Amino acid sequence: MAAGRKYPNIKAKPAGLRRAPKARLSREEEADQALNHTVSSAGTRQVLIILFVVAIFLVPLTQSLVELGGSSHELTTLGLFGSLIPDLRKANNLAGLFTLIPSAQSIKATEKKIDDCSVLSRWALPSIQAALTGWFQTGNKEAYVASSGWLFYRQDVEYLTGPPFLDAGRLEQRRRDSSIQPDPILAILQFKAELAKRNIELLVLPVPVKPCVEGNRLSSFVPVTESLQNPSFAEFKTRLKTAGVQLLDLTSQFMAVKSDGKKASLYLETDTHWRPEIMDLAVRQVAAALNGLASAEPLPLQISEKQVTSLGDIFALLRLPPNQTLYHPETITIGTVSKGNTLWRSDQNADVLVLGDSFCNIYSLEQMGWGESAGFVEHLSRALGGRPVDCILRNSDGAFATREILSHELARGNDRLLGKKVVIWEFASRELAFGNWKLLDMELGQPAPSQFLALKPGQETIVTGVVQAASAVPVPGSIPYKDHIAAIELEELSGNDAVVAGSTRALVYLWSMRDNVWTRAARLRVGDRIKVHLFSWDDYSAQYDKFNRSELEDATVQLQEPTWGELIE
Repeated sequence: MAAGRKYPNIKAKPAGLRRAPKARLSREEEADQALNHTVSSAGTRQVLIILFVVAIFLVPLTQSLVELGGSSHELTTLGLFGSLIPDLRKANNLAGLFTLIPSAQSIKATEKKIDDCSVLSRWALPSIQAALTGWFQTGNKEAYVASSGWLFYRQDVEYLTGPPFLDAGRLEQRRRDSSIQPDPILAILQFKAELAKRNIELLVLPVPVKPCVEGNRLSSFVPVTESLQNPSFAEFKTRLKTAGVQLLDLTSQFMAVKSDGKKASLYLETDTHWRPEIMDLAVRQVAAALNGLASAEPLPLQISEKQVTSLGDIFALLRLPPNQTLYHPETITIGTVSKGNTLWRSDQNADVLVLGDSFCNIYSLEQMGWGESAGFVEHLSRALGGRPVDCILRNSDGAFATREILSHELARGNDRLLGKKVVIWEFASRELAFGNWKLLDMELGQPAPSQFLALKPGQETIVTGVVQAASAVPVPGSIPYKDHIAAIELEELSGNDAVVAGSTRALVYLWSMRDNVWTRAARLRVGDRIKVHLFSWDDYSAQYDKFNRSELEDATVQLQEPTWGELIE
């Protein structure tokens, strides 16, 4: 039917006169037109400009006012910027000036600290995080929120979901971006070779991280009986086995416990670590692997059960307000190991040495909140029939920290490997993807004359000195551990005590963070003159070596005999 008959008021246009369809604009063109044709009154523009300027200056102004009236023990934005200013006294010539330019890593670390130190962020973040976690089950950059009150450390999850850690491209990227040694196999084989020179066996113990065996609590798509691993883990095990390295993978034993239905959970709900019963399973497996060791004079050990109630390290990373009701403390039963009336202590003369991270410390170090003298090493000693055990434990950096401590002790002439038959190297499996697998020598050195103060066990002294270097201090809440030890190098050392005579420098360890609060030592800067009470590190190392600690960048200074210090006002 013709258009004019049905709709008499409409006439069809000739084909040649019809309008061509309008071309579709790209998103960039649409945005350009919108921005160039925005219409607003003069008053609106002025109000928006004023609000924008106020918002820009409000944050630094608020930060400055709070810092001016705050505690002298807190880090300040000005102090953080000042840490990037090079010390020109260290430059011997013009070329030396270029070595003082802050590295990209130090600038990035300082930027992160300034961000974490923001007053407005600290005021607003807990309430905002509580709302996000409660309403939307949202975590933050450090933690994932799962159902039924479970929390997961983000790096643990990224270990599973990230690229294969042995992929050549991934290794090269990490080596280039972070200037580290990223290949765990190189480090393990080199360590095995160093120990073999002294006829010492190596047992490698990569502990599965929480989502490896509790993945079903993070995602309903993961079956209860299925374990998860990084795609490179199977190759990692095969290559080490081919190279003759003894490796104990506990994943199958853990999943067997979970599959029989007798144990509801293997790991703590709001913490990164294993439950005591699962740790005991690991202890039994390691003890069985060491069954060939010759008998030693046993220790008369006792065990007493104790209930502990606490919230975990991942919960602390959420930075929720103190009055939050989203998560509740968990109660567990630990077994405290003692010898007579004293708690179990390690023995440097033992023929078994354990190098371990926070999985060994979780029930051993009281400051972690889950008990004392009930950890992996204590229970291993008991499982070996009361055999003495030596240990070097550090809460973080399982890829290198404990080996570095061992390497430094050997270089100073302290033969920590004397009489050892086996070394057990425990680390969290996440280290395979994110750790710095430094290649470290294990050569025994000779004590050399030094200008650094060295105190014998039982000695102490009070000195004054000028801070020559200070190690990095983490921002409270930015790491899973609430305590931290920093290192400083002192020069121009002076004191009235005879033990100071002949010493002009000192390497000092001090508390820089206690219970997620900075100490005065966290604010020390190069050039500060301080007064400090020094003690022999031998009197403190057995316990304080376990804490998270940062070292000075100068490798020569790291090899000096350290002291333990307490600042005097």
